[in-house]
Amino acid sequence: MAGDEMPTGRVKPHANDLRKGRVSIPGHFYCVTAVTLRREPVFSDFHSARVLIGALREAQLRDEAMTLAFVVMPDHFHWLMQLGMATPLSKVVGAIKAVTAHRLGRRMWQDGFHDHALREDEALAGVGRYIAANPLRAGLVERLGDYPHWDAVWL
Repeated sequence: MAGDEMPTGRVKPHANDLRKGRVSIPGHFYCVTAVTLRREPVFSDFHSARVLIGALREAQLRDEAMTLAFVVMPDHFHWLMQLGMATPLSKVVGAIKAVTAHRLGRRMWQDGFHDHALREDEALAGVGRYIAANPLRAGLVERLGDYPHWDAVWL
């Protein structure tokens, strides 16, 4: 069954809306968010969060994306990255989700992901700080240094 197909064989309503206007520009900066299936807090488990972080780092080693900032929340992640020159954005994110699910031995991701291509006037460091501060805004910690699943090249 395809990712946008329901058990009845029909396509999910609005599934294509996620892809409308999506472009994949090599070398461009993107903020990506992907959410777990039914918002299950998979990444509350330390090991599971580190598996996802490892997949993000491997994408960088393969020159698919350069990570500027990320945070792994209990049921989703945010990733500020610069897309590499050869692999489209959807393939990069799809591979991270597939590798993570395979290594954890479970179906765990909602279909699709949200991405925002940053405009030239958007300050990368400010977006990175906003991403990293997610655990503070969510009330998971009182000090960012107490949260183990984030990184940013500026901090």
